[in-house]
Amino acid sequence: MILIVDDKPENVFSLKSLLEQHSFTTDTALSGEEALKKTLRQAYALIILDVQMPGMDGFEVAEILAGSSNTKDTPIIFLSAVNTDKKFITRGYFSGAIDYIVKPIDPEILLLKVKTFNKLYEQNRELNLVQQHLKSEIEFRKIAQLKMQEKAQELHSILESIPQIAFTATTGGTIDFVNDKWYAYTPSTHYFPASHPDDPHIMEEWKKAVLAGEPMELETRIKTNNQSHFRYHLLRAIPIKEEGKIVKWVGSFTDIEEQKQAIKKKDEFLTIASHELKTPLTSIKAYVQLLGELIPTENTAKPYIDRTLLQVNKLDTLINDLLDVSKIESDKLQFELTPLNFDDLLNLTLDIFHKIYPSYTIIKKGNAPVSIKGNAVRLEQVIINFLTNAIKYAPDSREIHVLTELQNNQLHFAVKDFGIGISVENQQSIFNKFFRVSESAPHIQGLGIGLYICSEILKMHHASFGVKSEPGQGSVFYFVLPVIDNHQ
Repeated sequence: MILIVDDKPENVFSLKSLLEQHSFTTDTALSGEEALKKTLRQAYALIILDVQMPGMDGFEVAEILAGSSNTKDTPIIFLSAVNTDKKFITRGYFSGAIDYIVKPIDPEILLLKVKTFNKLYEQNRELNLVQQHLKSEIEFRKIAQLKMQEKAQELHSILESIPQIAFTATTGGTIDFVNDKWYAYTPSTHYFPASHPDDPHIMEEWKKAVLAGEPMELETRIKTNNQSHFRYHLLRAIPIKEEGKIVKWVGSFTDIEEQKQAIKKKDEFLTIASHELKTPLTSIKAYVQLLGELIPTENTAKPYIDRTLLQVNKLDTLINDLLDVSKIESDKLQFELTPLNFDDLLNLTLDIFHKIYPSYTIIKKGNAPVSIKGNAVRLEQVIINFLTNAIKYAPDSREIHVLTELQNNQLHFAVKDFGIGISVENQQSIFNKFFRVSESAPHIQGLGIGLYICSEILKMHHASFGVKSEPGQGSVFYFVLPVIDNHQ
């Protein structure tokens, strides 16, 4: 907006009409006092100021405007028909004007000057806005950086106080802070402690985690600078995210040597105990079976002998599972994979299962008369485990579905029950050793090793496997095996 200041209304009207014809917005004042009041409420791109006015003349108005922080940069054009001498023009410039035009006015010259000064005003205003934005951005970044430094200092204090070896790293994985315990294992700030020669290389695993942007968890053996004995440590590193982007990594090495030794001793005890129990249990089972054959069916003791044999079979299964776990832990679970017909194996397994559990209905859907590479005994063990779990976790149902299907030269096998189901959280751990869904089924007995053994057997078959389930809607346990020969 342009302010026109002149004590003569006809001059104001002519200037206002001229400027508005060329799309300039204008404001007017008929005295210096009125002009000063308006500049207090409104910012102007340009002031066209008459020199000769009663009361406060144009020079006085310009000097006051030049002395104010709000108007000192506002361009002023003096108009005068009387004070045309050089001394008045000079005074006009000293008063703060950027131009001095004598009357009569050349409209075209005035318009050119107005356009130029208005354009300069707009450019200056844009520059001021950019400057204000940059200033705000700088202040914001200073505050953010200060807060980040405070958070980093707080994090470093926490990491110094914990008993673990701890570190932080940049987004790209460069280590930028380590606590004092770090230096007991390596003199370098930027490189991880050396791992045992038989363990994965820590730096290589770290690079993979950083590249994937996923949390890292690794059991590895490291040693202090002045010792030769390696101890097991659990390396955990998690990415810290802000607005979905990784801004920092935080990691730690936790000494788990004592836990590993305790697990080793427990496994050794289970192995010894299982072997020691296996021999007498085999004899007990044989004697009970012989006793059952000798006693007539109508004898009142017959049902009790059958129940005893059932419990002996359960104990035998438990001991076999413990032995399998021991073999898995010591890498001694080995078996040969040979070509076999899956349908034949499945039908034989279902026949055995039906004889053990005659009151349950097995509904078989689909056929798979194809050859796979596997171990019949171990695959039968997996299928039986899936079926017995279906009985355990569906106490109110007597129906189990067995599904087989061929897809893209792969055999898909599944066992579906109609039981209590499994939550999403528990599905992540269901194949872990000694894991049980105890809160959902506290009445169900077991050590939680059956599915763990199944997972290890299936891994040795190079099979994929898993579970699909919803609480209260039953579960589907499945595995997928490659087909080596299809005779359909």
